[in-house]
Amino acid sequence: MEKKPHFVRREFPPREVSSISLALLLAAVLLLNALLYLYLNKFYISSGRAETDPSLCPFGYFKLGAVKNCSPWLSCEAINREVRKLKRVGEGAVKKVFLSEWKENKVVLSQLTNLELKEDFLHGLKMLKALQSKHVVRLVGYCEQQFTILTEYHPLGSLRGLNETLHIPKYKGMNTWHRRLMLAIDYVSVIRYLHSSPLGTLVMCDSNDLDKVLSQYLLTSDFHILVNDLDALPVVNRSAGRLVKCGHRELRGEFVAPEQRWPYGEEVPFEDDLMPPYDEKTDIWKIPDVSNFFLGHVEGSDIVRLHLFDIHAACKKKDPAERPSAQEVLDTYRKVLTLLFREAAMPGTREML
Repeated sequence: MEKKPHFVRREFPPREVSSISLALLLAAVLLLNALLYLYLNKFYISSGRAETDPSLCPFGYFKLGAVKNCSPWLSCEAINREVRKLKRVGEGAVKKVFLSEWKENKVVLSQLTNLELKEDFLHGLKMLKALQSKHVVRLVGYCEQQFTILTEYHPLGSLRGLNETLHIPKYKGMNTWHRRLMLAIDYVSVIRYLHSSPLGTLVMCDSNDLDKVLSQYLLTSDFHILVNDLDALPVVNRSAGRLVKCGHRELRGEFVAPEQRWPYGEEVPFEDDLMPPYDEKTDIWKIPDVSNFFLGHVEGSDIVRLHLFDIHAACKKKDPAERPSAQEVLDTYRKVLTLLFREAAMPGTREML
């Protein structure tokens, strides 16, 4: 009887297949992490947000646009001769603001409106000169005798108009959870800079409500944040026992920190001399509310809020000493951004592993 040929099918052991799949998956995760690192590194460094900004000039100098060389800050004579007002674009309690032109560059000319507030105006100029950095609007020139300040122009204006800007067709692609979180990171970076500035620990006092906070910052064309108004930045010096008070009037509402409110109840009339001073932790109290504005209501923003819940709860501690520092908040924000980028890039990886 003739035997039929017997074919044997070779099969890989299940464990061997599983090991190969796992190795390939881990390699993919490592590659993705490397790409993610490069992307975030590019965002924080090559986008101009590095700790040393190559676009900054030495103290007393500036440059605008694509110009490579730095020029000295414009003097009274140069401002009067070379700067042309185009139109008034704003007015506050301290100054009027004009869109102006200098050598075919758009600039902003600010002029004092009330001589009784000249000390506030000159304090803002002093801060602007001393704090020039990647976080602060660029100073172009000034004239103390005429109470005039010249700064770089940013066409997107203050953060008050952020949501309107994000609905312009040109910028709709920026209206995402990660871009909005990056703006929140920029904002906390500014607060961190002010709290560890070359002049000491500075408190952002022009911040009694959300609208006031947003008016103090500019949105750049590449979607970063600069602080623009530095008229009210008192210094905290704990070693010298120096704390601050933001103005001489009673502050009300949930937006300001508990220690900024009158502590003696409605039955005791407010007196500035009896109001206890406070420190920079008032800025920390306000971070969750400002960040909530930045995050908006786009897809994914609620997930970001969930990841920030613990740090925001810490910011809202009634005791200022229990609140985190601006650096701790910034570190947490950056970790959340990295984590969510990784999860968005490789959904389901945890389950596969």
